[in-house]
Amino acid sequence: MSECVFCRIVAGQIPSTRVYEDDLVLAFMDIGEVNPGHVLVALKPHAENLFALDDAQTAAVARASARVARAIRAAFEPAGLSVYQANGAAAGQTVFHYHVHLVPRHDGDGMAFTWPVNNPPREQLEAHAARIRAQLA
Repeated sequence: MSECVFCRIVAGQIPSTRVYEDDLVLAFMDIGEVNPGHVLVALKPHAENLFALDDAQTAAVARASARVARAIRAAFEPAGLSVYQANGAAAGQTVFHYHVHLVPRHDGDGMAFTWPVNNPPREQLEAHAARIRAQLA
């Protein structure tokens, strides 16, 4: 039996409340229920983080997330939806299996922030962007 809790959920060894499933993705309700309608969209094959995904896996998670997000909107009519991934030690988690959180937000949920949160000099942003673009070439 795998030690990864999400691998065990995908295999059906741990019960989950599934809301969507296809060949590459499983979406299920968060048992912590931070917010009613909070769904985790997990890639079925084990991958520790976004860096480990290939393009097809990334696209599958994005498609499933969008589809489930539309269903959450229809079911709960939230004011908005937070979409984030926080996997592994760098995120302070013990789950090392790629997943995305879909969290419906309602007025007064305390997630408001102003933009920009931090206003670094434009030159610094451009320098960082150039380093990223160089790696994409």
